Amino acid sequence: MQVEKLSLNGPLLISPDLWRDKRGFFLESHQDERYEALGIPTSFVQDNHAYSTYGVLRGMHFQSGPGQAKLVRVAVGKIYDVIVDIRLDSPTFGQWEGVLLDDEKHQQLYVPVGFSHGYAVISPEAHVLYKVSTPYNGATEKGFRFNDPKIGIKWPLKDPIVSDRDQTSPLFDEIEWRSVSSSGL
Repeated sequence: MQVEKLSLNGPLLISPDLWRDKRGFFLESHQDERYEALGIPTSFVQDNHAYSTYGVLRGMHFQSGPGQAKLVRVAVGKIYDVIVDIRLDSPTFGQWEGVLLDDEKHQQLYVPVGFSHGYAVISPEAHVLYKVSTPYNGATEKGFRFNDPKIGIKWPLKDPIVSDRDQTSPLFDEIEWRSVSSSGL
């Protein structure tokens, strides 16, 4: 397994060891001891599976207190996965980074608490699997607009398919970050 630190402090891009032969491949998608040594929680409490077709964009989402870490991978297809630092005391607050995740390399993106997350499907379809450190709670679910010019995410889609909620989310500067930060981020 190879681990790459990203330009934003905290997230990790994990490349698993793949064993391929004429039958297909094998990989370990999670192993407590190895991930714990990297500082990744080993007590994930929920596994999620999202299916989307080409052009779907989901984001930019996060959970306020206590926050939610994610371990994201793609079982089928390819996505452009984006994170934004929303830690108020971070020197990179409001900065974003994007990585490609696909079903060839099987890389995983570890998204710690304090980051918003979103992705765009750039293959005919995608099955995105992710573990989370706290259960989903609609009362603490938050987000900001995926195309906020202040953040300036360079999405690889011209006309994304976006939910009404994501289309009308507040702009980044419309969020009261001090109250979000005091709730656990």
